[in-house]
Amino acid sequence: MREAKLESDPNVISYSAGISACGRGEQWQRALTLFSEVREAKLEPSTISYNSCIGACEKGVQWQRALSLLSQMRDEKSEPDVTSYNHAVHACGKSGQWQQALSLLSGMSKAKLESNVISYCAGIRACQKGWQWEQALSLLREISQARLEPNVASYRGGISACEKSRGQWQRALELFREIVGVGLEPSVGSYSAGISACGEGEQWQLATSLLCEMGDVKLERDGICYHAGISGCAKARQLQHVLSLLDDMREAMLESYVHSYSTGISACAKCGQWQRALALLSETSEVKVEPDVVSATALGSARVRKAHSCTRLCRCSTRCGNRRGED
Repeated sequence: MREAKLESDPNVISYSAGISACGRGEQWQRALTLFSEVREAKLEPSTISYNSCIGACEKGVQWQRALSLLSQMRDEKSEPDVTSYNHAVHACGKSGQWQQALSLLSGMSKAKLESNVISYCAGIRACQKGWQWEQALSLLREISQARLEPNVASYRGGISACEKSRGQWQRALELFREIVGVGLEPSVGSYSAGISACGEGEQWQLATSLLCEMGDVKLERDGICYHAGISGCAKARQLQHVLSLLDDMREAMLESYVHSYSTGISACAKCGQWQRALALLSETSEVKVEPDVVSATALGSARVRKAHSCTRLCRCSTRCGNRRGED
């Protein structure tokens, strides 16, 4: 009865709404201030109030504050629910605190709360951020064991975790194909993760194949997908494919990423194509992209190679001229 009365108290509801609004606006400091005002007004925070505040900390990537609030809920006998834990797991995941995230998931079962797909997705993302691909895949399998249906986001997290480990591109590709196998439709994000995984594994043919496949299934390729393909081709020193993908980005009138141009310029430099590197640099002004340090460094490297080539050519010419004079 007491809890029901508090939930219906307009003051508590008003504060909860305000805290939630601050969270959506990524104003976690203001959310915490409002939460402290609930106490000052001699009101007892409700579960909704706590959840809104923990959610604000999640948005602000304040994992320690999120855990502190969750602990405070337990101490005050305000039972945390699945939403409370999910927000906390997300906060830990965004901060790369994968051990804390897994501990929270374990704590949910001890509190007799059933994890949902959102809980598992948050845990998978935490493992992805922490470069723990095996843990990520273990959580992905646990979803089915818990008689829940994995979604595209959970698969995407697993693929990205494999991508970060670099040597697991085959597992990443298997997960990508599994999406269709379980009756789901791959998203642009899952394609992007798959392309990145193949690129990191220096499988540029597979990376470009996935990029082409997106057109076949009527998915609009965005700049992130193109950049993943460009990076994969650059790693394998496939300069023509790098330049071709940059052309495709321009033709599709996509927002050009400075990293894509930097990668292209670096690829030209590594292949000794300093003139093409200069041409790409001049294009950055046309497409309103500011060259970064990587671009400048790559271009400088290309110019150094050019200078060395010219020096070697001059020395060779001098030696040849001297020999003719001696003859």
